[in-house]
Amino acid sequence: GTPGRYLDGGYGVGKTHLLASLWHEVQPAPAVYLSFGELTALVGFLSMKGAVAAFAPYRVVCIDEFELDDVANTLLAVTFLRAVVERGARVTTTSNSLPDRLGEGRFNADDFTREISAIAGHFEPVRMDGPDYRHRSGAPAGTMTGDEVDAALGAAGAASEDDLDDVLTHIRRVHPVQLGALVEGLDLVALRGLQPITDQGAALLFVALVDELYDAEVAVAASGCAVDQLFSPSYRSGGFSKKYGRCESRLSALLTEARASVRPG
Repeated sequence: GTPGRYLDGGYGVGKTHLLASLWHEVQPAPAVYLSFGELTALVGFLSMKGAVAAFAPYRVVCIDEFELDDVANTLLAVTFLRAVVERGARVTTTSNSLPDRLGEGRFNADDFTREISAIAGHFEPVRMDGPDYRHRSGAPAGTMTGDEVDAALGAAGAASEDDLDDVLTHIRRVHPVQLGALVEGLDLVALRGLQPITDQGAALLFVALVDELYDAEVAVAASGCAVDQLFSPSYRSGGFSKKYGRCESRLSALLTEARASVRPG
């Protein structure tokens, strides 16, 4: 059979958890798990030759959230994957379909196959359907009051506390490959003053930060505007809409974790 799998589905259906389980199950075989954003950042940091060399020991490569919304990054990833697959590595990747166009449209298995036609024969698409588990309550994602954020900070172990504007200013100066180190060791991140992010460049950096927090299972206590108001309508429905949808879903889940930590009883 084919040495690779592509898990296609909407937000919150369990693709990332399944991918992480695969990475865990193949231990102690040499395996690596990272997001698509981390992969492109790593290639940019080490160079293509350096990244391919760094992955030479791995027999299993798990890549979360393969993205087709940036041609340059897609081609970069194709070049990288071709090199590691030719060395015998088995690759499994996930990607989101837009909720109202699951299995069709721009972000789906057909597009994935076309965009990576150079190595498409190495992948078998697997469709995963289901509701967004992170929104299973059906309630809109709400933020917390200032007092609730204070309570979450008091209940947490290692925590950080910042205003959203300060965080956005800081991550502009941090290479994306270093975002993981930025949140390493934290149990909770407190963000005050959430407000609509007008600049799309800043919004995409925030998406990358939330991905790191989600993968590291760091809860988020936040006050300010609702999660679904963070991203400006001027770009929310544009070419990166699936990134923003994923971020809203994941941030909602992290807020739920923080709120649960201070809920009475």
